[in-house]
Amino acid sequence: MRLRYGPLLSVLCLGAFPLLWYAAWQRNQGNDFDMYQSQLLELRQRLLYAEKENKRRSQELSSALDEIKHIIAKRMNLTTNHTDDRKGQMLNLTRKLPVHLTNMYYYLPHLREYEDAIFPNVIFGQQRTGVSLVMGIPTVKREKQHYLMATLHSLLYELSEEQKDDCVIIIFVAEVNEEYINSVAESVKTSFPGEIQSGVLEVISPPTSYYPDLSNLKKAFGDSEDRVRWRTKQNLDYSFLMLYAQPKGTFYLQLEDDIIAKPDYIQGIKNFAAQQSKEWMILEFSQLGFIGKLFKSEDLPLIVEFFLMFYKDKPIDWLLDHLLCVKVCNPERDAIHCEKEKAKLRIRAKPSLFQHVGTYSSLAGKIQNLKDKDFGKNLLHKSHNNPPAKVNTSLRIYQQYTLEKVYEGKDCFWASAPVAGDYLSFTFLKPLKVEKYFFRSGNIEHPGDKLFNTTVEVLPADEIPRKELIDNGSKFNYSATKDGYLKIGAFENGIAEGSIDQSIGKIQAIRLSVNSDSPVWALLSEVLIKTSEK
Repeated sequence: MRLRYGPLLSVLCLGAFPLLWYAAWQRNQGNDFDMYQSQLLELRQRLLYAEKENKRRSQELSSALDEIKHIIAKRMNLTTNHTDDRKGQMLNLTRKLPVHLTNMYYYLPHLREYEDAIFPNVIFGQQRTGVSLVMGIPTVKREKQHYLMATLHSLLYELSEEQKDDCVIIIFVAEVNEEYINSVAESVKTSFPGEIQSGVLEVISPPTSYYPDLSNLKKAFGDSEDRVRWRTKQNLDYSFLMLYAQPKGTFYLQLEDDIIAKPDYIQGIKNFAAQQSKEWMILEFSQLGFIGKLFKSEDLPLIVEFFLMFYKDKPIDWLLDHLLCVKVCNPERDAIHCEKEKAKLRIRAKPSLFQHVGTYSSLAGKIQNLKDKDFGKNLLHKSHNNPPAKVNTSLRIYQQYTLEKVYEGKDCFWASAPVAGDYLSFTFLKPLKVEKYFFRSGNIEHPGDKLFNTTVEVLPADEIPRKELIDNGSKFNYSATKDGYLKIGAFENGIAEGSIDQSIGKIQAIRLSVNSDSPVWALLSEVLIKTSEK
């Protein structure tokens, strides 16, 4: 505010001066007139100087205030723009997301700082959608034994092409170490190149920014800090995987990375689900933990939101039970009534279709020998009425698992890792007309112990036809070995099967020849030799 001294000076000059002078004259009779006049003149000069100085300072202050206003306005404008940009980014992001994904920002507020933190890194996958069954397998780095490859072998074992076309298996590598993630992905790709290419298998991982700080979690239920951290992260892993899987298919099956499945488990799941009313929420195909739990994909957003509300508080299977309580239990009724109501939503299938096989938990130092008693015994071999034959092998047999036993349908054949030049031979007691053959390597408990780069060869019984076939084998797409065998087939994905051209005539022997060293043991679980002999 500027001060104005002009009017004041006018009053002093025009009015105050004569009055003062007259008063001074009266008191001092004119003796002090000169002194008062001098003082008044000095006062006037001071007031004039003060007015001039005030104007200068007022101008300076006004300029300073204008500059401050400019700076404040500029900063407010930048802040507003930044806030608007940030709000705009969040608004644009949330507009792109389904509603159930936007809710994650309430329960995991750190995600607001990372735009892509809820979107997975897809290492391998064809983005398959529209299938009946989506299977989710979270896997983490374990200190000792790893089970993922055996689990995948078991799940893919004996699946028909039709079943493979109507499902997708998502492997969620729940780690942020890029080197480890890539090593798992490469192992899957090496073992299952066809399934990766077709889209049956997908490998994904979370963004580094997905996980919140897990260092200061509240301990509860007597759990150690490590265990609380482990189960808290596990809840986040399941939630991430479920939300990624949700739009891909009709049903979602939760599995773990250390299980085996019964043959034809997919058909078993579909049959059981078809028998239920529309009221169910969970179908259980294993009594253990979170293994073999089937959900309707349309229910997953609700389930995941409940998990995220309490992900720090309790293990996943407890939270699932609490969700059912919230939905159907009447607080005015007793626990028995509550269990009956929950049983309408959570239905158990028997026998179980999945068995836990892992010994070393993903929680460091934890040993768990959990077994599902309702799983029953696995059918580890299949028997057929094969013609009498003398069997022989160069492989080193493991314990009682001889070649005779698998040929007679009594047990499996199991041997240490084959090397190039090894063989398994079946020499008939008399020459036979063989129509077809079938050999299966590996079984449900050891699905990876297959024969690789192994050919099926036959020895024609008659010497003259044998010589003609050897000389003209190329006409029949056969190649011959130095000892007179004809190569008629080979193992693919652990199985060798085919019909035998009747122009070959009667056969004296069938041989399986290993052409390269194998990194795994060899297990033969089924042998079928079908003849036209009665």
